[in-house]
Amino acid sequence: MSNDNKLSNAQIAWRAAQDIADGAYVNLGIGFPEMVARYQPPGRQAIFHTENGILDFGEAPPAGEEDWDLINAGKRAVTLKPGAAFFHHADSFAMVRGGHLDVAILGAYQVAETGDLANWRVGSKGVPAVGGAMDLVHGARQVFVITEHVTKNGEPKLVEKCTFPLTGVGCITRVYTSHAVIDITNGRFVLREKLPDLALEDLQAMTGARLHIDGPVVDLIVPPLSGGDA
Repeated sequence: MSNDNKLSNAQIAWRAAQDIADGAYVNLGIGFPEMVARYQPPGRQAIFHTENGILDFGEAPPAGEEDWDLINAGKRAVTLKPGAAFFHHADSFAMVRGGHLDVAILGAYQVAETGDLANWRVGSKGVPAVGGAMDLVHGARQVFVITEHVTKNGEPKLVEKCTFPLTGVGCITRVYTSHAVIDITNGRFVLREKLPDLALEDLQAMTGARLHIDGPVVDLIVPPLSGGDA
C-alpha cells in the first residue's frame, strides 16, 4: 500500500478528540496536538490547560482581533470561556505534577513498544528544548501521542526501542497515527483500528516493532476534513 493513502493531520486530530471525555482536564502539546481542540464531539467540552497559566481557554479569535497578551504555550492567540482562570507558571506546573490533568496529547519523534517517548530532540541536532513535556508525560493520568506512522524518509516512528533522547519512560498509553490507532499494553503495541484498505502485513512492514492483536481490529473511519496542517 502506498503511504500516500493516509489520514491528514486534521483527521488524526479529529480521531484523538473523539476519545476525550466531557469535562476532562486536557493539555495539548505545542503545534500539531493543538489541532485536537478544533474537533471536540457535539455535546462534549474539555477544559483545556496551558503551561503558561490559563485554564479553560477557547478557540482562536478571528484574524485581526487577537489580543497578544492572551496566548497559549505555543504563542497562539486564544479566547477565554466563562469561568476561565489565570495563574502563575509555577502553579500551572503544580497542577501538572500533582496529577490534576486527565489527558495530555503530544507529538513524537519515536514511541517504543514499552511506552517510552522521544519527542524533544533528534540526536545532537538543534537546541535542546524539552519544555514541559517531561512533566506532562508523568503528571497526566493518560498520555496520548498523535503522529505520522513513519518519518518523511519512510522510517518507522513506532519502534522496539527509542534511539533519540527520551522525554519519558513507560508513559504513553495510546498512539493515533496516520494509519492506525494502537494501544500500549504490558510492553506491547496492540492494534485497535486501522485504515480499512490497509492490509495488516503492510501496516506491520511500516512499524518497527511487532503489532499484537487482542480482540477485534476496527476500521479506522474518519470524515473528510479541510486543514491538514497545524
